[in-house]
Order: sequence, then structure tokens, then C-alpha cells
Amino acid sequence: MIYNTIKKHFKLFGYQPIETPAMENLDTLTGKYGEEGDRLIFKILNSGDYLSKADDEHLSAKNSQKLISSISEKALRYDLTVPFARFVVQHQNDLTFPFKRYQIQPVWRADRPQKGRYREFYQCDADVVGSTSLWYEVELVQLFDRVLNDLQLPGFTIKMNNRKVLSGLAELIGSPDKIVDFTVALDKLDKIGKEKVLEEMLSKGLDAEALKKVDPIFSLPTDNGERLDLMRELLKDSAIGLEGLDEIAFVINEAQKAGIQKANLALDFTLARGLDYYTGAIFEVAAHKVQMGSICGGGRYDNLTGVFGKEGLSGVGISFGADRIY
Repeated sequence: MIYNTIKKHFKLFGYQPIETPAMENLDTLTGKYGEEGDRLIFKILNSGDYLSKADDEHLSAKNSQKLISSISEKALRYDLTVPFARFVVQHQNDLTFPFKRYQIQPVWRADRPQKGRYREFYQCDADVVGSTSLWYEVELVQLFDRVLNDLQLPGFTIKMNNRKVLSGLAELIGSPDKIVDFTVALDKLDKIGKEKVLEEMLSKGLDAEALKKVDPIFSLPTDNGERLDLMRELLKDSAIGLEGLDEIAFVINEAQKAGIQKANLALDFTLARGLDYYTGAIFEVAAHKVQMGSICGGGRYDNLTGVFGKEGLSGVGISFGADRIY
């Protein structure tokens, strides 16, 4: 029922089905998810006597991180987005852009199993590549809303932020070069709390006094309009931060005009999403009354096809976590 419902709405919104292999080249996947994500990629040992070609120096030093490149060339896919970007570049001459695709397949992560977190699980993705239009963000928010209402979830919140806002915050603390360290730590807020997040930021070399400038993001009012106004004042000297706020305002205003309940939309300026490839809007969906991580997520990525040789193809997509929804 879950898959059929999701698939029904994917088709209604004009997305076409594709599939990609479970196994990808390791270098296709690495470097796209950030340091922590890369550690969770399931590597596949080379066929035959893989140790015969291992680097002796790294082997004797027991340096697994450096050894892996000489004993493993393949890996199980970590998500469906990076393989999709590779697929788009490979088939670019056969596709009409903007290209809208949906994909329902398993992914694998070398994680510690726990409630709502598995080593193998199904993702149900919808992406559009080849357009920078913010109307696709609005459409994907509608898609979240239609699917989750059709599945009769007792309650959910679509949380939104923008990586440009996070870049503006990094500028505000005088550390634009440490945007990755800032966002990786901030992404753990729900799991470890504010104090531990700040401790991690300090351990990465961020300045304690400078971090006080972003303290307002941890105690913003609940009203989305008031949150936007306060963030505009906070980021008034950051061009990229203000651009991100304008994009958020457009998406949330048009989503509400499309009939999405105001109560189901929340601007969360601490939302970071740990994947390195996001460049614009980012989304997460939280289920009410359930102590679990997000059940859906997504965002815009401007540079992902570029790493495979096709520049200038912006994409945006979302993913439903079928196992968590179940």
C-alpha cells in the first residue's frame, strides 16, 4: 500500500520511473556525502586475491582508509541521488530536460542498526534535473503533503531551510571556509543538543565569541513570518544569506497558496542535512508523536552532475523513507 500510494502520486506529478544498479564504482560515490557519509559506504572487496594488489605500506601500517583504494573498486549505493546524477550524465543525449524521474529501490549504509535506522532500507525518490525554477520546490512540497495525507499519517511537519542561509551564518561568524564543519555539527542538534553541537564546533576551530552571533537561531519564535523577519535582520549584511531567505519565502508562500496547511510547514534555520551536495533548499519531514528521525528529506543540488562531466544542470529532489513511514 505504501509503495503503491507513493508511486501513484509520483505518476500524477509527471515523474517517470528509472532504476540504477545496486553496485556503483567506489569513486562515483565517495566525496559526495561528506566525511561522515563516506565512512558509511559499504565497500565491496575486489574479486580474486585482492590482497595481492594491496599497497604493502598501508597494509603493514594497518591504515584501512588508505588501503581501501587498492583492494576495493566497487560499493553498494548509499542513496539514489548520486547514482541518478551519474545516470543523467551517461544518458544526457537521450533525455529531454527538465527531466523528472522517480525511483523506488533499496540503499545500503554501514551504520549501527537501531530503531528507524537499518543497514538496508528502501528509498522512494522523485527528482527533477535541468531547471533552477523554484516552482519545482513548491511542487515537491505539494508532493510531500499529498502522499503523507493519502497515507493518513496522524500528523507531520515539513521542515524547510536553505543552504545559502547556512552559508550566510558561516559568513556572520567570520568562517565561510568552515561551512562544512559548521553544518555537520549543526545537523546533529536533534540528536545531541545545543551544548554538544557548540562543543563540536569549537573542536573544529570555530571561535567561541563569534558563535554567540548565531545564538538567536536556537530560540526563534514559532511563527514562520516572525522567524523570517528576525533572520533577515541577523543576515542583513550577507548577500547569499538574504538570497536564501528570499527563496524560502517564495516556496512557503506559494505552497500555502496551493492549499498546504500553515501548521504543516515550519521554517527551521537549524536544519542542515549532512550531505555535502546540497546547495539551495533543504527539506525534512518529521512525524508527530513518534521518537524517530526524519521520515522524508531532500533538497536542491547545483553541482552534482558537474562532478561527472556535465556542468550547468541544477537538480532538486525529495525522498520518502518507506521503512520509517511503515
